[in-house]
Amino acid sequence: MHTDTERCVRAVQSKDARFDGWFFTAVLTTGIYCRPSCPVVPPKPANMTFYPSAAACQQAGFRACKRCRPDTSPGSPEWNARADTVARAMRLIGDGVVDREGVTGLAARLGYSTRQIERQLGAELGAGPLALARAQRAQTARLLIETTTLPLAEVAFAAGFSSVRTFNETVREVFALAPGELRARAARSTGAPPPAPGVITLRLPYREPLNPSNLFGHLAATAVPGVEEWRDGAYRRTLRLPHGPATVALAPGPGHISCRLALTDPRDLTIAISRCRRLLDLDADPVAVDDRLRRDPVLAPLVDAAPGRRIPGSVDAAEFAVRAVLGQQVSTAAARTHAARLVRAHGEPLDERVDRMDPGGGLTHLFPEPEALAGLDPEALALPRSRRTTLTTLVAALADGSLRLGVDSDWEEARAGLRALPGFGPWTIEIIAMRALGDPDAFIPGDLGMRRAARALGLPATPAALTGHAAAWRPWRAYAVQYLWATDDHPINHLPD
Repeated sequence: MHTDTERCVRAVQSKDARFDGWFFTAVLTTGIYCRPSCPVVPPKPANMTFYPSAAACQQAGFRACKRCRPDTSPGSPEWNARADTVARAMRLIGDGVVDREGVTGLAARLGYSTRQIERQLGAELGAGPLALARAQRAQTARLLIETTTLPLAEVAFAAGFSSVRTFNETVREVFALAPGELRARAARSTGAPPPAPGVITLRLPYREPLNPSNLFGHLAATAVPGVEEWRDGAYRRTLRLPHGPATVALAPGPGHISCRLALTDPRDLTIAISRCRRLLDLDADPVAVDDRLRRDPVLAPLVDAAPGRRIPGSVDAAEFAVRAVLGQQVSTAAARTHAARLVRAHGEPLDERVDRMDPGGGLTHLFPEPEALAGLDPEALALPRSRRTTLTTLVAALADGSLRLGVDSDWEEARAGLRALPGFGPWTIEIIAMRALGDPDAFIPGDLGMRRAARALGLPATPAALTGHAAAWRPWRAYAVQYLWATDDHPINHLPD
């Protein structure tokens, strides 16, 4: 979009927040870059130039605006709506792969050479993987500076910088303030007492509108005891992160999602935020989605009544795949019971350090990894024999790496890998594609709730006929599923008390 100058100028002059994250405005006369909705008086069009990413702005020598804080914009919805190499690379960078494995590791995961990855990212985003990761490190550093009491030297390494000197130079270059000045400024503006060590409280932005009812209702209704819970108006769960376990509490607020993280290691902040955003589908473009679905006269009243429905995602694709198998042909309550038994028998008890940071509540375990489930005794599972085979085959494939599910997955390759396993039909494959892999066009016409909604609304009731009708909803059929599910009076469609 950044190449359409006229459209970008109109968005900036109207301060249209829908375009935050789609492109960034750099002001030639001030050397500052902003989000489209920046509250200051818009510059003259002749003084504006546009970039596709914050990293490209920083690479061109522009620093972040102190008013609109463009580095905190929602992510571009393109990366969640596409499955090509650039989109998969952006999801991996957001997941911290470049910081942990370098550009070589990023390229290896995608099956390309480093030169090819750099060329593709540079062509589309105006910056290579190192510059994109640097911009992400700068944002992580700012969060740690402003929301924790960590010594600045520890912030530098927690944010992924190789030295304190590089950290200081980058923060000054990007934000036009030294790290100490950023912290002092944040303390003056908030006046809040310092948080407990390891606890980070922040706001996760999103593009409005956002309807929280089915999003949080689904997560709460399907919560696995010990791993997830709804408490004090927030969805809470445990997280397995590269440097240690963590817990998170997420609650809907006006214009943002309140996020409280309890981390055993601050180096995991970036990946924790990325996973929370994917879980709640916060980088979606609800206006584009709803505009497409409104074209269907059957869906239009549903969209108008509750716009901004999101797709409940997951923080771990392998975990969700296991839970999808446990949920085959049973009620929501039965699926929770099966998952809770698996957690009690094979889950990892939560680190006592996290318990101290996040006392109270019912979070006790991390969901078991595939490697921990690979040796389970099928006879110990209270499941039909065929489903035991499905589960044990799945965890074996995940444990030995023959099946890979994650942010870097090619959606069609993942579908093919699941299809090759026993017991994986269209419903299970598509629900994994929708909620674990983030495919916005995943579709489950054979789902019981879908068939019930279709009959009530006068839509075709057979899977083949409904699929044919839904061609007009592409590429947002997974969002149409949320609107159709919401016609049923099921707990997943209601925000808990």
